[in-house]
Amino acid sequence: MKDAAQLAPLVTGLAFALSFVFGYVANRVSFCTMGAIADVANFGDWRRLRMWLLAIAVAIGGAAVLQGMGLVDLSKSIYMGGQVAWVSHVVGGAFFGFGMTLASGCGSKTLIRIGGGNLKSLIVLIVMGIAAYMTLKGVFASWRAAGLDPWRINFASFGGKTSDLPSLVGAAGLGATARWLVPALVAGAVAWFVFADRDFRDAREMIVGGAIVGAVVVAGWYVSGHLGYLAEDPATLEEKFVATNSGRAESFSFVAPAAYLLELLMMWTDTTRVLTFGIAASLGMIAGSAAYALVSKSFRWESFASAEDVGNHLVGATMMGFGGVTALGCTIGQGITGVSTLAVGSILTLLAIIGGCLLAVRYQMWRLERMA
Repeated sequence: MKDAAQLAPLVTGLAFALSFVFGYVANRVSFCTMGAIADVANFGDWRRLRMWLLAIAVAIGGAAVLQGMGLVDLSKSIYMGGQVAWVSHVVGGAFFGFGMTLASGCGSKTLIRIGGGNLKSLIVLIVMGIAAYMTLKGVFASWRAAGLDPWRINFASFGGKTSDLPSLVGAAGLGATARWLVPALVAGAVAWFVFADRDFRDAREMIVGGAIVGAVVVAGWYVSGHLGYLAEDPATLEEKFVATNSGRAESFSFVAPAAYLLELLMMWTDTTRVLTFGIAASLGMIAGSAAYALVSKSFRWESFASAEDVGNHLVGATMMGFGGVTALGCTIGQGITGVSTLAVGSILTLLAIIGGCLLAVRYQMWRLERMA
């Protein structure tokens, strides 16, 4: 029987390899949620948003297949608890969406930009990680726990064991059929919308990029939730998900892992601090993006343009750190990984992130008009 010490290198190594692919592809196709929303708001160009939605459709379908085959139990993730802290999801998502716009990209885009030589994004990562840690265990945590998290909806009162759409629809009368039917219908509807546009159908690189990102998220579930799962850890005689900071099944997310990355670097000699799935994924994202930047000869150093630029990025990074932890994820951690489970909290967070981003885009346009 394998133990946690034997599985940890496999889990973290595969997390790094998968995120390397993610970073390489995302840099090549300019995969960016903030950029996608801004394209629609400013130019009416839906192609990058459709690429992001394609990743969501693939992730929903793939996660449902893993669940249906009994390879992963998604209810053992952080997303599908019976109680949903809806205020935390809405407020955290809005903060994250607004902040990522000020900081020129979400958590994944920050890592991608670092790989391409963007020093602004390195500062964003550090500040975001500090703010995330403060929200996990510091002063922001007390505000979150006392002011936001207590506002909850108990989905057990609706008959659902977990707070995901298949469970709720199943409890409403569809039974076990809902476990595969609901994901199939949602993924199919999203895919239909994505490919209904002729311009996007002609954008083959974007199609491949979106499909790969979605598949990477599905593979992350398999690595953490299946390969890294121990039904009985010999050391504790309890079930264990190896090398995860949450202690549960995980796939890709890039806000809380930034905090744990800083913690690991600052407390390197503390043997209780170890490399985890999320930390390895963050490092792999940077490495994959750097590899593409070097291959394509697009690597270049970039820094701040002005004091206002510095201020925007610092404020945005702080909002991202607070919002990402409060909402339990970012545009990847909730927008794709969480939504792949069809959890109600993830859907709320996704909508709030989009709303916060649109508000920030309008704010930036207003600022530009005033300066003109």
